[in-house]
Amino acid sequence: MDLVPATMEAVLLTGNGGFDCLSHRTDVPVTKPGPGEVLIRVGAAGVNNTDINTRTAWYSKAVTVATEAGGGDGFAEAKTEDSGWTGALPQFPRIQGADAAGRIVAVGEGVAAARIGERVLVEPVFRGAGPFEAVYFGSEVDGAFAQYARMPSAHAHRIETPLSDIELASFPCAYSAAENMLTRTALAAGERVLITGASGGVGSAAVQLARRRGAEVTALASPEKAEGVRALGAAHVAPRDARFESESFDVVIDVAGGAGFPALLDALKRGGRYGVAGAISGPIAELDLRTLYLKDLTLYGCTILEPQVFPNLVGYIERGEIRPVVAATWPLTHIVEAQRAFLTKQHVGKIVLIPGE
Repeated sequence: MDLVPATMEAVLLTGNGGFDCLSHRTDVPVTKPGPGEVLIRVGAAGVNNTDINTRTAWYSKAVTVATEAGGGDGFAEAKTEDSGWTGALPQFPRIQGADAAGRIVAVGEGVAAARIGERVLVEPVFRGAGPFEAVYFGSEVDGAFAQYARMPSAHAHRIETPLSDIELASFPCAYSAAENMLTRTALAAGERVLITGASGGVGSAAVQLARRRGAEVTALASPEKAEGVRALGAAHVAPRDARFESESFDVVIDVAGGAGFPALLDALKRGGRYGVAGAISGPIAELDLRTLYLKDLTLYGCTILEPQVFPNLVGYIERGEIRPVVAATWPLTHIVEAQRAFLTKQHVGKIVLIPGE
């Protein structure tokens, strides 16, 4: 059992804006787990678009451009009062970080002491009373950009695998988002699926997970990343601006949005399904309602995880049915450099942060 210190290393997000809003500290209090909660020693934490979106206030309805446009300095046009993903004002300071792998070092009232020492992967969306009520780890509650983090016991999933914490930290946010889209759209073996942003964290996860289901995957990625995406299971890799004939795909899995959205719906077969969990190319898209209703299409917005998604994901990992894709690692002290590298979009897979000992 680890001896839990009174203070820890952590990165605090102090407000909306540029990289200067990230404050690395070594004197942040370690909070004790409350009833039904556990405290974990964070072994590694992944970087995600949502970290940058919250910092820059991209979620504000006043922002209408792609995420990378304000990734460094933030968005001057953003309205503070709606800058969180829920449409509300985030609370600062906040420890971000939706991805965490580590070990339980303390438990709160009502949690079996036998859980201490368990190796766990943290489910990043903490479900509430209603089916679409939730708080996000690292957004409404403190997350993984720290040496220690606490969460509901039910969302700290025991995992047994030879993979390292760095490898495990590449899974939670991206793979659960991807699996959630595949679950909502009910992608089945033998179907044809088109995946946008296929070299990024969610996109590369979706390629693996769709191939695992037995679907035929067409992935959109830049030419220099095509081989890496093909190695994950894509049968076909096309440039990001590729256009396809109508009736080409049963399902579209999209994290890009933006100007390419109409062509994605055009490429769907009649009765096709479209799932979205991101808009890195821009949140404003043009929709021809005739395409939607005349082709009997179904559109799925995907944020809150279906209950079975994360337990299924843990099973896939333990059985070796999917593999981690880690592009680079950085110490937590270098979070700004890590986010700068993330924003260049020159990598395939995930960038992972490692807190100090």
